[in-house]
Amino acid sequence: MSWLARDVIGLIDTEGDCAEWTFPAEPGAVRTARTAVRGQLRDWDLDALADIAALLVSELVTNALRHATGPIGVRLVRPVGPDGVLLVEVSDPLPDPPRERVARPEDESGRGLQLVAGACVRWGTRPGEAGKIVWFELAVPG
Repeated sequence: MSWLARDVIGLIDTEGDCAEWTFPAEPGAVRTARTAVRGQLRDWDLDALADIAALLVSELVTNALRHATGPIGVRLVRPVGPDGVLLVEVSDPLPDPPRERVARPEDESGRGLQLVAGACVRWGTRPGEAGKIVWFELAVPG
């Protein structure tokens, strides 16, 4: 994964029940974050969640790139037990929470948070140490 190390500002941790990365606020961050999430879920034997988690992370990292400057964090917390949920967090330095909006058919953007809301168990935002965290939970398939 040498290309991943080159595109990541900081690999905080990928051991245990949590994995965290920090990506530069550059367009390549979306692809790199998606690949990191898929790889970690594969390592945790959560392949069934990899596609949807990568898609939703792509949406949130894209939002962070459009609206904030500075590093973008991605954090995964492994589910505990068979009925647990995967927690995914995307952070950026902008304190303003994202706003879900209704996109018109001709709009080329504005559907990301609708996609997140429709695909996960629940989602939300909270203040971070510097900025905000947008999070979502995915149910582990039984």
